[in-house]
Amino acid sequence: MLANHPIRILYDGNCPICCRKVAFLKKRDRKGKLRFSDIRKAEDLPRQTGIPMEQLEKQIHAVLTDGTVIRRMDVIRAAYREVGLGWLAAPTGWPILRPLFDALYGLVAKYRLTISHLLH
Repeated sequence: MLANHPIRILYDGNCPICCRKVAFLKKRDRKGKLRFSDIRKAEDLPRQTGIPMEQLEKQIHAVLTDGTVIRRMDVIRAAYREVGLGWLAAPTGWPILRPLFDALYGLVAKYRLTISHLLH
């Protein structure tokens, strides 16, 4: 399915924050571990993945080589591990901090377009 790409990240190409994160990861993905699909350009993603467009628009998702779908901060953690930056994202998965970072992700995802406009 993904052959050389253990993770296929499904992101919103209309979101400046998402695009910055994708650019950051692409720059560091020297071994080609990640594959990116813009949900705005790949019209058949809901059919391919079984994930409704409404969900794809709300939060980041990724599909692993075995077909498992992960979402939200689990995508960020997995992508960072694949590009050799797992140590940087590791604290976001620690039991005491995980709920905080997962909630923070939810807020950023919900208001990402507003945040993007405020940062410009």
